[in-house]
Amino acid sequence: MVALAYTVAFEGIEARLVEVQCAVTPGIPAFAIVGLPDKAVSEARERVRAALSAMAIALPSKRITVNLSPADLPKEGSHFDLPIALALLAALEIIPQDVASQTVALGELSLDGTLVPVAGALPAAMAAAEGDRTLLCPQACGAEAAWVGSVNVIAPRSLAEMVRHFTGQAVLQSSQPGEVLARNGARDLSEVKGQERAKRALEIAAAGRHHLLLVGSPGSGKSMLAARIPGILPQLSPSEALETSMIHSLSGLLDEGGINRERPFREPHHTASMAAIVGGGRSAKPGEISLAHNGVLFMDEFPEFPRTVLETLRQPIETGEVVVARANAHVRYPCRFMLVAAANPCKCGYLADPARACTRAPICGEDYLGRISGPLMDRFDLRVEVPAVAFTDLDLPETGESSADVASRVHKARDIQTARFAGHGAARVNADAEGHLLDEIATPDAEGRALLLKIAERFGLSARGYHRVLRVARTIADLEGEADVQRPHVAEAVSYRLAMTKEV
Repeated sequence: MVALAYTVAFEGIEARLVEVQCAVTPGIPAFAIVGLPDKAVSEARERVRAALSAMAIALPSKRITVNLSPADLPKEGSHFDLPIALALLAALEIIPQDVASQTVALGELSLDGTLVPVAGALPAAMAAAEGDRTLLCPQACGAEAAWVGSVNVIAPRSLAEMVRHFTGQAVLQSSQPGEVLARNGARDLSEVKGQERAKRALEIAAAGRHHLLLVGSPGSGKSMLAARIPGILPQLSPSEALETSMIHSLSGLLDEGGINRERPFREPHHTASMAAIVGGGRSAKPGEISLAHNGVLFMDEFPEFPRTVLETLRQPIETGEVVVARANAHVRYPCRFMLVAAANPCKCGYLADPARACTRAPICGEDYLGRISGPLMDRFDLRVEVPAVAFTDLDLPETGESSADVASRVHKARDIQTARFAGHGAARVNADAEGHLLDEIATPDAEGRALLLKIAERFGLSARGYHRVLRVARTIADLEGEADVQRPHVAEAVSYRLAMTKEV
């Protein structure tokens, strides 16, 4: 008789159900795992054998065959240890076979039978819920998986505890969701002195999830401003939190099962590789752009990133998803993020500073910012020059608005957009609007339209640039509580667009 259990194989954030079949038959003693396993899965037989030996369970002198179905789906990772052990114990009639066949399991086994936590418990719980099955996982993963409320999560500490539970000797209680991580102490905008135009741009970008480029001399406050964006962003909605946490679960970034309601803020170093930024490497893991899904990707020293890395951002920015192509699979990850980039105006950084004039001006600036291609520059909705702050301003007391004040306006603008885009598919904020939907919500009044057409003709805005101005104008109107886009909203949106214009 063939005993069954279930586990999952990950394709992006999708967890595909895998049937684990185990047969113990007469023949030359052997333990074989088939079904396109990788090295880690193939080595599971030794971990399972040692864990069972630690429980004083000896394998019979028969042929043990474990098949992972579907056989043409690649199986990767150490989380196959526990489902293989579960199916084998059912085949040996140590635990009931009907119970094993209704269980989705994942977990790594240590040699003494202890269950080691693995990544991906949250997507696995979603797959178990869809199949109306119980999820079995290590204790450290139970609180994370329990956030899927429609699934029963059993999280033992060891293989022995699992056996006692399924045989009724010591029944385990279902795991409970981990506590939602509390808001951390975000840095406050009131600490930034001066830079009122840049602060306004931050508010608009946060309200509509628009991409923002900050250009200024070293020490002018670009990184300081970017670091305060998390303090003005609204918290993730429940659906967004679950969606974002599934990506972080695959990367093993959820701490103690807590789902963070704060929007991600990722800041990779400019030496990061393409696989680290976009995704890929072994097992095609999500990159920084996917880890920043529903949040912020801050790229400091933007022109210093490799040109190939910068150019790969163009398609994900437009589509909101990235496809990591491999020879045997195409893995798709969502990546709707707000890109905030910071750059010096030239290599030395002092192109516009009269006190420290750049000796290669203006060629130095053209060469340096020229590393940002026209099509990529075209995708920034707001471009802001951040001037150096005078020393006299640094001694002034804090008089600017706090992050809480700005966050209140951003939250109201996001509420307006949530109501506006209800029932419009994937669109959630103004940055997502396109086609007929954009025409419907962001067509300006007669004076605003005349101004925009004049600007587009005078400065040669691309079609993409034209539409991005409309989206920003719609967000400015939402911040002011206006139902219609008017000339002042268009004028302000255009003022951010024309800075450092490099249309293609």
